[in-house]
Amino acid sequence: MEKTATNLYEIDPINDPRWAALVEKHPRASVFHTPKWLKALHRVYGFKPMAISTCAPGSELSDGLVYCHVNSWLTGRRLVSLPFSDHCDPLVEQPADVDDFLQYLEQHVDQGRWRNLEIRPVSLEPSSNTKLVRSSAYYFHHVDLSPSLDELRRNCHKDGVQRKVRRAEREGLKYEEGRSPELLQKFYRLLVMTRRRHRLPPQPLEWFRSLIVAFGNDLEIRVVSKDGQEVASILTLSNKKTMVYKYGCSNPAFHNLGGMPFLLWRTIQEAKEGGFEELDLGRSDSDNQGLVEFKDR
Repeated sequence: MEKTATNLYEIDPINDPRWAALVEKHPRASVFHTPKWLKALHRVYGFKPMAISTCAPGSELSDGLVYCHVNSWLTGRRLVSLPFSDHCDPLVEQPADVDDFLQYLEQHVDQGRWRNLEIRPVSLEPSSNTKLVRSSAYYFHHVDLSPSLDELRRNCHKDGVQRKVRRAEREGLKYEEGRSPELLQKFYRLLVMTRRRHRLPPQPLEWFRSLIVAFGNDLEIRVVSKDGQEVASILTLSNKKTMVYKYGCSNPAFHNLGGMPFLLWRTIQEAKEGGFEELDLGRSDSDNQGLVEFKDR
C-alpha cells in the first residue's frame, strides 16, 4: 500500500481482503466492484486494477474508488473506472468525497502519465471542482423484484412481452441453463452472430471462460433452442441481492418465436424464487431506442 500526497492510500483491490469486505457492505457496490470481476479483467485483458481510499493501512475500509490502468493502441493510456462495466459508482460516505478521489487521479493525467480519466457513475457525479465533463449518457434499467410473480407478469408489456412469452411456450422451446462448455459454445455462437449484426467485434471466448472461473455458481448461461438450433441466450452474474443481465444475443431468423422475452421472464422467475431483490438490466445507449424500449417493456 502506498500513501499519496493528498492523504489517499493506494491499495490492490484483488489481493487486499479489505476491498472485498468494503464491497460486501457498501450499499452502492455492484458486481463490477468485486474482486471476481477485477480478476477476469486482469487475466484476459491485462488491465491492472487499483483502488484509492482515505483509510490507512491496517484499518477497515469505509470508502474507495476502483479503476484500471488501460493501455490501448487505439485509445491510448487511460484511467477507467471500470472498463467493460455498465456502471461503477465511487464507494464513498459523502457525495462531496468523490471530488477528492477524482482530483487525485486528474493529477496523473495533468502530469502526462495518462491520456484521460473516465468514470461511469450511476448516482454520484463529480462537481465543477473537477475537470471532468459528461461525454455520454445512458439509460439504466432495473427491475424491483419485491412484487409477487403475478404482479411482475402483469407489469410486463402485454404485446411486447406477455404475448411473446406465451408464443415461446406454445412453440415448446428447449430451455437450458448452467455454465458447461457446451452451453458456453451455444451462447458464443449467438454472441458472434449478434455482434456482427451490429458491426462490432465479439469479445474473445477466453473472456467468458475467465468469467465462469471467477464467478462459478454466481454466473448462469441460459439458452433456448428450437429443433436443435439456438434461438437466444443470456448470461447473468449475481452479487449479494442483485442479479445482473450482462450479455444477451439471439438469432434474428427466430425472433418471432419470442425467445429473448421468454428468457428474461424465466430469469425474473428464478431471481425472485432465489431471494434476489433486484434484476439489473444494465445500461443502454441513449440512441439505441429499440433496446431502450425493449427494457422499458
